[in-house]
Amino acid sequence: MAEIDAVIRDRLHSEVALVRQVAEYIVSSGGKRLRPALVVLAAKSLGYQGRHHHELAAVVEFIHTATLLHDDVVDDSALRRGHDTANALFGNAASVLVGDFLYSRAFQMMVGVQDMRVMEILSDATNVIAEGEVLQLMNCNDPDISVNDYLKVIRFKTAKLFEAATQLGAVISKAPPEIEQALATYGMHLGTAFQLIDDVLDYSGDSGQTGKNVGDDLAEGKPTLPLLHAMSHGTEDQAQLIRAAIENGNADHFQAILDIIRATGALDHTRRQAEAEARTAQAAISVLPDGEYKQALIELSAFAVSRDH
Repeated sequence: MAEIDAVIRDRLHSEVALVRQVAEYIVSSGGKRLRPALVVLAAKSLGYQGRHHHELAAVVEFIHTATLLHDDVVDDSALRRGHDTANALFGNAASVLVGDFLYSRAFQMMVGVQDMRVMEILSDATNVIAEGEVLQLMNCNDPDISVNDYLKVIRFKTAKLFEAATQLGAVISKAPPEIEQALATYGMHLGTAFQLIDDVLDYSGDSGQTGKNVGDDLAEGKPTLPLLHAMSHGTEDQAQLIRAAIENGNADHFQAILDIIRATGALDHTRRQAEAEARTAQAAISVLPDGEYKQALIELSAFAVSRDH
């Protein structure tokens, strides 16, 4: 991971001072580096000995960081990872443009690997992520979306980059198609579990640990699974209170809604869904050779659902 960070810092270089400043700020402001770690773990689990895994891990982190920059502008977020967001510090225009720089730098780097399959996976993933962002925008302030609609956003917006990360490890290791598919399946279900827990933490986490304000999803009118479950299992009055909060995008009645979420077991339900996704992820990599890297992937799927940040 230290070597990946070195690649990240080297590739962040730009002659334009503001690009360097914003990019360095967002990359240095924390984060779990889960996605780049997945590239390395997947490749190493298959005995990879080259150096492309460092470059591709940095590519995946740049794509992720670019989506964060754009996300925070769209959501008008002020806090991420316990720090002021880039848009809060540097303005929306700088955040969007530096996000564009990170996307284009990521594509410069992936070309350097000189593997069309790598290009195909990452270009497809980037396109799907963009579609997920638009789907989420369309779903905002809509309390009538289905659980399937909600899960589709997760698969596109979050899980797709997890899937691409693990798939890349297989591709550069020249793994057979069934192993590549197994790792892609692992990544997709891991990413889904990860996002489900993020949605739990928005109603149960501590902002000091999660690095963002509790209740942000409600204030942004995002109908996540805890809210969908609470609406379908609460009383008519309870459902109406939640509907109004989603439609208006406000957290004025956050405590009352939190009480409803707890009373209907919505957080436990969402956590169980995440645990099921993690189990599916673990089962997918049963075909990998046993070893410390496979074990790390299994432990990572457990962390995804047990974490409090």
